[in-house]
Amino acid sequence: MANEKQVINSADDLTPAQKAAILTIVLGEEVSVKVFTHLSRLEIEAISKEIAFMKTVDPDIVKDVVDEFYKMVKAKEFMSAGGLEYAKEILVKTLGPEEARKVIDKLVKIMESNYGFGYLENVDPKQLVKFIQNEHPQTIAIILAHLDHSTAAEVLSYLPKEIQSEVTFRVASLENVSPAIVKHVSKILETKVENLSGSNIELGGVRKVSEIINRMGRVESKALIDSIAEHNPDLASQIRDMMFVFEDILKLNDNDIQELLKHVDKKDLILALKGASDELKDKFFSNMSSRAADTLKEELEFLGAVKVKDVEKAQKVIVDVVRKLDEEGVVSIGGGGEEVLT
Repeated sequence: MANEKQVINSADDLTPAQKAAILTIVLGEEVSVKVFTHLSRLEIEAISKEIAFMKTVDPDIVKDVVDEFYKMVKAKEFMSAGGLEYAKEILVKTLGPEEARKVIDKLVKIMESNYGFGYLENVDPKQLVKFIQNEHPQTIAIILAHLDHSTAAEVLSYLPKEIQSEVTFRVASLENVSPAIVKHVSKILETKVENLSGSNIELGGVRKVSEIINRMGRVESKALIDSIAEHNPDLASQIRDMMFVFEDILKLNDNDIQELLKHVDKKDLILALKGASDELKDKFFSNMSSRAADTLKEELEFLGAVKVKDVEKAQKVIVDVVRKLDEEGVVSIGGGGEEVLT
């Protein structure tokens, strides 16, 4: 996952972002697009980053993640209907006391983390140390306790040597900390982070988000980016800059176009060019033999009316081929497109 050396034996070993990434994949693009529109920038980046690093996951772990998600949704519904005690009562009847306790404990923890330290998830550990190293060791301990294990370990290693052992001791001694105290510490730190310029905080994930969105349908991707733009125009602009769409093939040099033609199916190319600009069509024609170009022009002419979704599907297939060739170093896309086609 995010840490290649991390050993995942069960769903309990996963971070919330990793679980969300698995759910995003399982739910599929159509549902995930709708979910993404309700997430913050940092949440989208965190999930996208995990998806990017996620190669294979044990089917049993995937099943456990989906099962946990379902139970959490039901538990939240019960809590909304009649409060915590009512939820416990129903869950005990349906899941048994032990499983019910686990679900409730996780739900309460998630609810508490809503005012926790989620905004620190993508802050570089070295930067985080600058924010907290002059705080009281107990305050630092509370912050570390709310980070994932690998991040907490890295932050601890960057702290001044003279306070590392004391902070470690306090983390080990933490048991039940008042939610009010956690909220207070979180609020102070969040204010410090917000007061710093963007150049002082290293955030990641925009490229991963653009890669995910670029693999969605044109309508869905435009709707998602438009939604992001309403809340954060700069982020939407960054995503557009990093995306590569079918018309961006114009940016490939002639050698790359010729290489691409070796790897695309002729049927996909004909359909894709049906919705392309004359400039892009000419780009392909000029990199074929005269005979092949004439044949392709005739087939385009006699193709007749086609569904927009079929054209978009063919264009997406070819874009995927371009990206694959780029990853293999066969061609170079040299950056992303500047806008989403409409």
